[in-house]
Amino acid sequence: MANIKNIAIIAHVDHGKTTLVDKIMYHCQLFRENENTGDLILDNNDLERERGITITSKNVSVNYKGTKINVIDTPGHADFGGEVERVLNMADGVLLIVDAFEGPMPQTRFVLQKAIDLGLKPCVVINKVDKENCTPDEVHEKVFDLMFELGAEEWQLDFPTVYGSAKNNWMSTDWKNQTDSLEPLLDMVVEHVPAPKLEDGTTQMLITSLDFSSFTGRIAIGRLTRGELKVGQNISLVKRDGTIVKNKIKELHVFEGVGRRKVDEVQTGDICAIVGLEGFEIGDTVADFENPEGLKTIAIDEPTMSMLFTINDSPFFGKDGKYVTSRHIKERLYKELEKNLALRVEETDSADKFMVFGRGVLHLSVLIETMRREGYELQIGQPQVIIREIDGVKCEPVEEMTIDLPESVSGKAIEMVTMRKGEMLSMTAKGDRMVCEFLVPSRGIIGLRNQLLTATAGEAIMAHRFKEYQPLKGGIPERQNGSLISMEKGQAIPYSIDKLQDRGRFFVNPGEDIYEGQVIGENSRGDDMAINVTKTKKLSNVRSSGADDKAKIVPAIKFSLEEALEYIQKDEYVEVTPNHIRLRKIYLTEVERKRNKNI
Repeated sequence: MANIKNIAIIAHVDHGKTTLVDKIMYHCQLFRENENTGDLILDNNDLERERGITITSKNVSVNYKGTKINVIDTPGHADFGGEVERVLNMADGVLLIVDAFEGPMPQTRFVLQKAIDLGLKPCVVINKVDKENCTPDEVHEKVFDLMFELGAEEWQLDFPTVYGSAKNNWMSTDWKNQTDSLEPLLDMVVEHVPAPKLEDGTTQMLITSLDFSSFTGRIAIGRLTRGELKVGQNISLVKRDGTIVKNKIKELHVFEGVGRRKVDEVQTGDICAIVGLEGFEIGDTVADFENPEGLKTIAIDEPTMSMLFTINDSPFFGKDGKYVTSRHIKERLYKELEKNLALRVEETDSADKFMVFGRGVLHLSVLIETMRREGYELQIGQPQVIIREIDGVKCEPVEEMTIDLPESVSGKAIEMVTMRKGEMLSMTAKGDRMVCEFLVPSRGIIGLRNQLLTATAGEAIMAHRFKEYQPLKGGIPERQNGSLISMEKGQAIPYSIDKLQDRGRFFVNPGEDIYEGQVIGENSRGDDMAINVTKTKKLSNVRSSGADDKAKIVPAIKFSLEEALEYIQKDEYVEVTPNHIRLRKIYLTEVERKRNKNI
């Protein structure tokens, strides 16, 4: 039996998880010398590459001094916490990466709590020790304090630590003593991460993740906790609700390098992929055919935010997308539920509308962005926070938020957060920057990022994670300005836009196609205003002095998907098609809007 170590890499966003996995793969010579595979190898889908963040967890396996190390790279955003929660079930130990300058951040606490609760052995990597003003020793103390606070047991508090810089490809037991490779890190994993426990008994494997192949269908991935798995073996599938379905294994694969290798049997403790199972879900147990025993299924935190998904019924529907009907959207949402555990979908009284519940704006916007790239057209309502009644009191989700920003603009940021019912917990200076911690209602965070970036000239770094439900905090100021709404369908004419620029800021460029009821700009006042930008200049032969001045048009503001979702009001939708993101009123004509205003 080969030595096997299963580790998950956990950290706050941007502390260097995927970069470290790259270097481990290079160190263990997974690639030939002449293969240039680039950076962030595991962030392999377009969305991850564009945003520079990990969205789905990935498995990779390396061989180091005769030990097989299965490495699981996890996402760092709280919105994808569902991914982290389930893949930690496959690991025996975790590599906790902490930035030597920033120290433990909100997401560090969140993922570490999950790992400690599961009884995993933590190994700490203090990364980026080449940053100026960094304090590796203080950060080490803070990690210890954090583990103590989270209720770690003594054997967990006795954690090994290495220091280094993943980007510059070195790790060492002493940060002042630079080495030339990652060996100290891998030696620490081999020495301190426990091997999988071998239990006696029948086959048991918890399905913690799934993959899809267009040739073989859905593939179940998990770690074999006890017993054996062989090709052609008959097994039982124990579902979440305790029902048992009989099944047969067609193929088995183990992870090797970045890919998978077909095998005839899997040894206990290894992470494997099973082809041929039907009707399984994440959290089900693959068990013995004769005497099936289920494992404890995966517990996932509840969603905190909801959005309305509906078919695109604007005048431009069907121009861009392939899939536009409610049947298409329904099928796609239910397909997403299979692998996205933190998501919920509910049908409404209308066949065209679905309520989708998730962890936050980012969690849901990644789903919407994926759908639009697959050729779907849909419309999304304003994000709503889920309000619960606890002991007869209406409660809303509250989040811990950290803002890292230049000291000179910290006053403005604090004022913005307190206006949104945020409470300040602490404020610490780091060099010429300030790190402020708040408790703020989730409602207050929607739309805050844009305002903060504007107020701090793009320098603020904001991170937040769900903490608990607390009684409702009262009203939060919404967007102050009204919308500029198109009165006509047609093309936006430069002449009209030029003459209306003093009314507000525009979201459409000259020459763009627009329709009646589309939100084409932001009014400089608080109420909505319907305007006509399709009017051309009258070409009569009567001249007036100064009439032929050049039109100077300010470039239009173009929203990203998250910005658009955070910007809209209750009576507006975001229309998402493969090539366009438009804002519109739910009721397109002025008459309908007036009629429905008082309802």
